[in-house]
Amino acid sequence: MDCLFCQIIAKKLPAKLVFESDSIIAFPDINPSARVHILIVPKKHIIGLQDLKKEDGELLSEIFEVVNELVTRYNLKDNLYRVVVNGGKAQHVSHIHFHLLGGELKKFV
Repeated sequence: MDCLFCQIIAKKLPAKLVFESDSIIAFPDINPSARVHILIVPKKHIIGLQDLKKEDGELLSEIFEVVNELVTRYNLKDNLYRVVVNGGKAQHVSHIHFHLLGGELKKFV
C-alpha cells in the first residue's frame, strides 16, 4: 500500500480527522494554502478524475454534502471559499481528493 491517503484511511499514518463516514474522510492539509484548507478524500481508491465511473455519482454527491457541512462548520458560507480538484501532474497524491480552501489564500493552488 504505497498510497499516502490509503495509509491514512487504514490508520497506518496519523491525521487529525475533521470528518469521517463509511466512505469519506476529511482532514487539514499539512501545507495549507488558505486559512482553512481541508482535504476531502473518498475511502475508495480512485486514482483521478479520469477514473471516475457513472456508479461513483453517489460518492461524488456525498463529497459535496461534506463540503457543505464543512463550509458551515468553518463559517465560510458568507466568505470566500472554493473547492479544487487537481489532475494530471498537479495531483501530487495519486488518489482523488478535493481541497476545500476558505478565507484568504496564501498562494495560488
